[in-house]
Parts: sequence; C-alpha cells; structure tokens
Amino acid sequence: MTVKLSTGLVTYVMGTGSFKAAFNLGFLDIYSGTQPASADDAPNGTKLATITVDGDGVTGITFGTAVAGYLPKNPSETWSGNGVASGNAGWFRLREASDAGTASSSTAKRVDGSIGNSGADMNVGSVVVTSGAPFIVTGGGFTLPLA
Repeated sequence: MTVKLSTGLVTYVMGTGSFKAAFNLGFLDIYSGTQPASADDAPNGTKLATITVDGDGVTGITFGTAVAGYLPKNPSETWSGNGVASGNAGWFRLREASDAGTASSSTAKRVDGSIGNSGADMNVGSVVVTSGAPFIVTGGGFTLPLA
C-alpha cells in the first residue's frame, strides 16, 4: 500500500497550486481490486461508489483547515455515496471534478491509495460496499510528512 500521486498533481503543487485547491469540489471514487501502478493510469477494478457531499452524487467534497501537515475533511460535510455495484473496496482515487477517468500522462490531478480495515492508506470499518446502500466516510484527511 502506497499513496500514489499523478504527474498532473505533482506539477500543479510544485508550480502555483495547492493540494487543497486541486481537490476542492472533487470526488473520492471507491474501487474493487488493486490500485493501478500509477495514478496516471485508468482505473482498475469495478467502481463501487463515488463519495460526494451528503451522497447527492453531484456536490464535490471540500477540506478543512490544514494543521501541521494534516488536511482534514471539511467537518461540516457528510461524505458518502450509494454503492453503484457490490464488492469489497480495495483502493480509492481522489480526483478533481473535471477528471474524465481515463489514462492521463500529465494533466489529471489524482491521489490513489489502498483501502482496508487497518494498516491501509484509508482505513474503514467495513470494506464491503453494497449496491444501493450508503458508503460513508466518517472522518479523515491527508497528511504530508513533516520529517
């Protein structure tokens, strides 16, 4: 399990952007199977859910205020999505709203990571996603190491 950043995200953050700005109003997709070798690759597995604000399928997620290298989810938002297929979550992709979901060599801003009950990049109470049932992300955020 390794968090993978896309070429587009790294270029954006190293230039004039920020992680928070890259994903403001973006989406968190949950997939079965194993994550691709690169965040520039098209997704592997089956898309199980797309996480939005209140599970409305439209409103992109936002983040709170960064503290000591940690960027939390916006505490006033409920991040959820109804399962579009049933299966076990294996990995996630945080993506900007305009991401078409295809392979991207240099422009798409993405973060990929593993999902599990513990010891994963994204830890959840249950990896089981059921079609038509809500999948809720209760807390969390992203960390850049200080040392």
